[in-house]
Amino acid sequence: MKKNHKKNIQPDSQPIRKSFFKRLPSLRRRQTEGKQKKPRTHQRVNETILGGVEKQALNWLAPRIPAGITPDHLTGLGLLASVLIFISYWLTTQDSRFLWLASFGFVLNWFGDSLDGTVARYRKKERPKYGYFVDHSADSISQVLIFMGLGLSPYLRFEIAAIALIGYLLLSVHIFLTTYIAGTFRLSYLHLGPTEIRLVAILTNAAVFFVGRPVVNIFGKAFTIYDLVCVFFSLLFFGVYIVFTVRQALMLAESDRQLVEQPLSKAPRPQVQVSKG
Repeated sequence: MKKNHKKNIQPDSQPIRKSFFKRLPSLRRRQTEGKQKKPRTHQRVNETILGGVEKQALNWLAPRIPAGITPDHLTGLGLLASVLIFISYWLTTQDSRFLWLASFGFVLNWFGDSLDGTVARYRKKERPKYGYFVDHSADSISQVLIFMGLGLSPYLRFEIAAIALIGYLLLSVHIFLTTYIAGTFRLSYLHLGPTEIRLVAILTNAAVFFVGRPVVNIFGKAFTIYDLVCVFFSLLFFGVYIVFTVRQALMLAESDRQLVEQPLSKAPRPQVQVSKG
């Protein structure tokens, strides 16, 4: 009777195993497709001084952009504008009037960089992964070009420009990490964002053009107007990066601690077997 029982079980179990393993690749494919269809979203936080006015301007401009101009074209315009800024600052070694061309480049950079995402959202043609990657890749190149151009001008020391660039890039890395971990994409810190920094650059260009290149001696070292402005923003970038990085790390540590402790508190206590003897 035992031998017959085993023979009856084996023929029934093998087809079930074979059918399961045949279906396994399709199940994995469905899971992968499901993950691709649902890209991670993040919450945008923009609490800048000019945020309200800027939002109204972008919402007014978006419907008026010709249909033939795509968000990719606007991203490219922002990148080309940063090339214009780099060349303009470099040419100020020959003529200070190129400062006005650099200021015009900042306006074009704002137009392309700020409007590409707004146009995509207005036309309901958002590409979350592609748009996020391309937009911020172009932004990183723009930041390098702008600060390096300033460092090559006669108004800012190259080492100060490099330090300011490092601080800005560190802050950008913090923003990208926070977006991935916490799902919050911050466009502003201390009510300042890229638009406010562009405006400061334009105003500084105008001041330098009319006032010239006055020098202030501090601790025996000469500093120009642009030197002082960039030193201030460098300290701001590094300070914000350190404070917000430490704060975010402490919040994540507390969150992970709660996740570790929660399953332990809810898990049933193991039953201890007492040997009879």
